[in-house]
Amino acid sequence: MPLPLKKTDPLQKKLTEINRAAEERDAQRRAKASGTEYIELGKVPISLEAIKLIPAAEARAAQAAAIELKAPAVALAAYKPHDPAVQELIRKLADRHYQVKLYTVSLSSLAQAWYFYKFVPAEVHGITGRVEIEKKHFEEILPKLNNIRAVKEEIKKAAAAQANTTSILEIILAGALANGASDIHLEAEEKNVRIRFRLDGVLQDAFHEMSRRQYETILTRIKLLGKMKINVRGEPQDGRFSINLPAKEIEVRVSIIPSEFGETVVMRILDPDAIRVTLEELGLRPDDFALVQTEIAKPNGLILNTGPTGSGKTTTLYAFLRVLSNPEIKIITIEDPIEYHLGGVEQTQVDAEVGYTFANGLRAILRQDPDAILVGEIRDHETADIAMQASLTGHLVLSTLHTNDAAGAIPRLIDLDIRPATIGPALNLIIAQRLVRKLCPFCRQPVAVSAELRAHLDTFLAGLPRRVNRPNYTSAEIFEPGTCAKCNETGYKGRVGIFEFLMVDAEMESTILKDSSELAVQDLAEKQGMVSMQADGILKAMTGITTFAEVEKVTGPLLWAGHPEPGEGSSSVSRHPEPGEGSKD
Repeated sequence: MPLPLKKTDPLQKKLTEINRAAEERDAQRRAKASGTEYIELGKVPISLEAIKLIPAAEARAAQAAAIELKAPAVALAAYKPHDPAVQELIRKLADRHYQVKLYTVSLSSLAQAWYFYKFVPAEVHGITGRVEIEKKHFEEILPKLNNIRAVKEEIKKAAAAQANTTSILEIILAGALANGASDIHLEAEEKNVRIRFRLDGVLQDAFHEMSRRQYETILTRIKLLGKMKINVRGEPQDGRFSINLPAKEIEVRVSIIPSEFGETVVMRILDPDAIRVTLEELGLRPDDFALVQTEIAKPNGLILNTGPTGSGKTTTLYAFLRVLSNPEIKIITIEDPIEYHLGGVEQTQVDAEVGYTFANGLRAILRQDPDAILVGEIRDHETADIAMQASLTGHLVLSTLHTNDAAGAIPRLIDLDIRPATIGPALNLIIAQRLVRKLCPFCRQPVAVSAELRAHLDTFLAGLPRRVNRPNYTSAEIFEPGTCAKCNETGYKGRVGIFEFLMVDAEMESTILKDSSELAVQDLAEKQGMVSMQADGILKAMTGITTFAEVEKVTGPLLWAGHPEPGEGSSSVSRHPEPGEGSKD
C-alpha cells in the first residue's frame, strides 16, 4: 500500500495545481453556458465593504459572495448563477437599490472570498477609519515613549507578550507621535520586519525584531483602517485613517508597495501642530523677515516658493496665509491633497475624476472673487498661465514650483511656455528653501574657532549685502552635536528653514525679457543683494542654530574665499558684492 503524500511533497503540489486548473476550466464552461462572465477570485481584489452586504450564512447557503462595491453597482460571484438561492440574493440587493453584475466562479474561488468574513465583525465594531486612543491611556503611555530607545523596549515587550494587534499598533503610533516623527516605515526583510521613524528628515530604527507573523496581522489591521484591499499583495495601494487624540485629530496617509520579502508600508503623519508655524517661527533673518512682510502686503502679484518635496514649502506658504487671513479678505486654496486645515481659509482639493484639476479649479476659484489664492503646485502650462493672469488682474497668488533654486524658476516657467513678457510683470517674489536640522539645545558642544576659520568667516561676512546686519555675526558661536536622550543620541532636535529670496523688480523684468537664462538671472540677483540659501545656512551655523555639516549636506560643498573647507568643491557662499538698489512699480 503506498504511503500518503505529504502536503509539502512536490507531487502533491503538482496534483493540487492540476485539480485547481480543472476546476477553473469547469467554471469557465459553466459561465459560457449560463451567459455570465467568468472570474477567478484569487486574481482580483475583494472588497470588505462588499463582503458584508450579504450575511455569511446566506452567502454560503447560496454558494455566492459579493466581491466588489461601487455603489450602486455590486459584483456578485456565484457557483450556480441561476440557482434560486442566488436569484433571491439578487432580489434582496435590488430591494436595497443595488444594481447587481453576476459572475460565475469555482468553489475554490468562493472559499477565498468567504475567508474574509472573519474580518467583518472586527470591521463593523472596531475598524472605523479612526484609531481611538483613550485619553487616560494616552496620557499614561506618552511619557514612556519620549525617545526611540523607550519605544523599542515597549514594542519588544508587547511583541514578546503576544499582545493583540491593536495594542502593538497603538504603541507604534503613540511612539511616533511622542517623538515628533513625520513618517513610520514598516519594511519586510528576509526573516524579520524593521520599523523605522523619520525624525527631522532622517530615518532611525525603532524596532528590528518583529516576526513576520505579527507583521501580517498588523498589516491587515492597517489595510482595514485605511480601507484598502486586504487580499491584494502584488500591487501598490494607498489609504488613510485618523488618530483621535484628546486635543486634536491627526490624519495618517498610508502607502503600501510590494517588495522582495513582502509588503512595505509607509505611514505619513499629518500632525496639525507641525504646520502651525508662524511667520516669526520660520527662522527668517530680520532683513528677510522685513522683505517678506513687504511682499505679502501687496494686493496683487505672484509669490513662488521653490524646492524639492519635503523642503517645507507648504509650511512657509501656510505661514503667509495666516498673516493674510482676516475677515476683510477672501482666501481660497486649491491643493492636492489638503493636508492641513486652516481657519478662515476656504480650501478645495483637486479631484481628477470630476475634472477639478489645478487649472480648472483655479478658473472656478477666480469666479468666486477671491483676494488671495494658494495654488498647491504649478505643474503645467495651463495652470501657470492662469496663475500669471490672476496675479496681473488684482489677485495675490501663492504657489510652488519644483526647481533647485530661486533663479531656476524663470527658465522653468519658460519651459512651461509662459512668455517672458508675462513673467516679469506677474512675479513679485521667488523663494527657494531647504530644511536643516537644529542642534539639540540640551547637549550641543561649543567648538573653538581657529584663526583660519575665523579668517574665512570674516571674508564671508565682508561679501554679504548691506541689508544683512553683519555685527550680529561677528562674534561667531560655533557648536557641534552632542548626545543625549532628548535628541535620541543624534545631537539634533527639530529643523529650521534656510532661504533665498529673489525679488523681481524693474531691472529684473528687463533682464528676463533680454536673457531669461538661469545664469543671467542669478548674476543680477547677486548684484542686487540676494543672500543664497547656503549663505543663510552659514549665518545660522555662526549663531549656534545648526552646523556647517548640515548646511553642506543640503546645499553642497562650502566655498570659503576660494579654499574648500570643510568639504571640497564650490558654491555661491561669498559671491555677494555690495548691492545696487532696484524697485518695481
